[in-house]
Amino acid sequence: MKSLIRLAITAVALWVAVQLVTGLDYDGTALGLLVVALIFGVVNGLIRPVVKFFTLPVIWLTLGLFTIVINALMLWLTGVISHSLGAGLTVAGFWPALWGSVVISIVSVVLSMFVKDSD
Repeated sequence: MKSLIRLAITAVALWVAVQLVTGLDYDGTALGLLVVALIFGVVNGLIRPVVKFFTLPVIWLTLGLFTIVINALMLWLTGVISHSLGAGLTVAGFWPALWGSVVISIVSVVLSMFVKDSD
């Protein structure tokens, strides 16, 4: 149940980012947006830790700010995978990915505050 809630929060955050950030486009259904959120979750779960490990010195040197760049790259990769699978998300470049990842992070944090932690 908790995974489905996280998936829904991510889908809503993606939708908000598409509405607010020029260069992020989605042309699909609500179910398709859940698929994009699932792709985003898989990319963040599998690829992001590896990228963070190999860029750890840069993350330390920038006092963690490089993590924002990594988040943008993960959104950009999600857009590439989503577009190739026909799921409907397109990311026009690095800057839309950067601003989109910031919006997604903020919306996810805000929405997560309303979800009761069952632990």
